[in-house]
Amino acid sequence: MTVEESLHRLGVMGGTFDPIHLGHLIAASEALSQLDLDRVLFVPTGRPWQKSRYSDAEDRFIMTSLAAASHPHFAVSRMELDRTGPTYSADTLEQLRLFHGPHIRLFFIIGADAVLKLGTWHGLERLRGLTDVVALARPGFDLEALKPEAHWPKVGEMQMPGIDISSSDIRARVSAGRPIDYLVPAEVMSYIRDHGLYVTDPGRALG
Repeated sequence: MTVEESLHRLGVMGGTFDPIHLGHLIAASEALSQLDLDRVLFVPTGRPWQKSRYSDAEDRFIMTSLAAASHPHFAVSRMELDRTGPTYSADTLEQLRLFHGPHIRLFFIIGADAVLKLGTWHGLERLRGLTDVVALARPGFDLEALKPEAHWPKVGEMQMPGIDISSSDIRARVSAGRPIDYLVPAEVMSYIRDHGLYVTDPGRALG
């Protein structure tokens, strides 16, 4: 039996990861435990259709790989980076189903903010029967406000420790020359510093 054939419960975490931070890693660790997963697969988006600005795909892929490398049950896929055109989650999950086969159960793990926008997703009806959608509960986002329609996939909820870290805040801190220690893994912080990411004023680069 190959490693892939031994997988039965796969968690999929998509996002721009611009940059990936400790909140993402804690969420993945919680998902492994709470959902009894065999692996969590991070899938950095190539061209996220709902965002107009994002960093270079290769930088985001490398940072995600650096962050995931220390955990034996974390993996990273560049499938969306190598696909042409806008990135749609339905395409990715269908591709994962074809690759792994019908024996595997997919869990698509996303933030509560993204879940509340499910009604705007392209190809949402294709997710029904393909994956479980798992919302990461976050302060300030009321999932009771979500009103699923009949063609939507089933949406569950996973409780998270109260970690208030965001990629946008990290980018703003780097731009302002403020520290990001303990917000991202040390390897990611070094990569951001060494490649001058998120710096608008070179005089404010991370030391």
